[in-house]
Amino acid sequence: MKYLLILIILLSTSVFAQNNKPIPILIRCDDIGMCHSVNLAVERVLKTGIPVSMSVMVPCPWFSEAVELLKKYPNVSVGIHLTLNSEWKQYRWGPVSGARTVPTLVDSVGYFFPSRSLLFGNNPKLSEIETELRAQIEKALHAGLKIDYLDYHMSAAVQTLETRAIVEKLAAEYKLTISRYYNEEDVDGWYFASPANKPDTMLLKLKTVKPGETKLFVIHVGLDTPEMSAMEDANPFGPKEMSKHRNAEFNGLISPKFQLLLHDKKYRLVNYRMLNEEKGLKMMKRPVVTM
Repeated sequence: MKYLLILIILLSTSVFAQNNKPIPILIRCDDIGMCHSVNLAVERVLKTGIPVSMSVMVPCPWFSEAVELLKKYPNVSVGIHLTLNSEWKQYRWGPVSGARTVPTLVDSVGYFFPSRSLLFGNNPKLSEIETELRAQIEKALHAGLKIDYLDYHMSAAVQTLETRAIVEKLAAEYKLTISRYYNEEDVDGWYFASPANKPDTMLLKLKTVKPGETKLFVIHVGLDTPEMSAMEDANPFGPKEMSKHRNAEFNGLISPKFQLLLHDKKYRLVNYRMLNEEKGLKMMKRPVVTM
């Protein structure tokens, strides 16, 4: 009876400790370097001092500015936003490795296709996909960035099991993790909310996360400037008035209420550099995916 009582007390203590363990929150900002308006918003996020992960788009025109920006802040964990699409009508980019090197990845004028369906409808060669993704990683490293992880713009780089295997191969080769390979749980629900409602929706999502695995907030920040407001998505599924949507996510992230809540003792802010140190790359596991 005595040992049974001790066991009950130990189990109760364990459950209590688990329920009171801070919830890991990982904020990942995407599309860094896409344009100047994104970079301006990024710096204001970095100045908050919170641990944050930021995924840079190497093929984009404002990559160089992003590099200098990211180097200045120790609170950022940098990832490569592996890019195989260029989705804006009048603002296009192409492969780092050169259109002639990867001809199955580009349209008739040498730009990436605006959607995954158009890209894979062109029967891209797996060897060319690997060449281009490797070139993006190498360019970032040669620019002096310390890289901790990989993820994927518009999910094109993980469209098929074969392309996902390429990403996994490169991650192993360069000793990087892949976003969502530490069993992170996506917190979403504001992407298609109206710009006016996004900040409150983001705050509500943070307030209502449940204990468990690391909670992943994927956020697209930007300023509603003439530069960004001129961009029009070439895909019918893309949100209209994109600059207002990104500005709203930026406002939601840096709002005093959201920032104050992030520092509540019930949460623990982490980035991918911290997870790499705490978990180790051997703990990576391919998430359950449906193709």
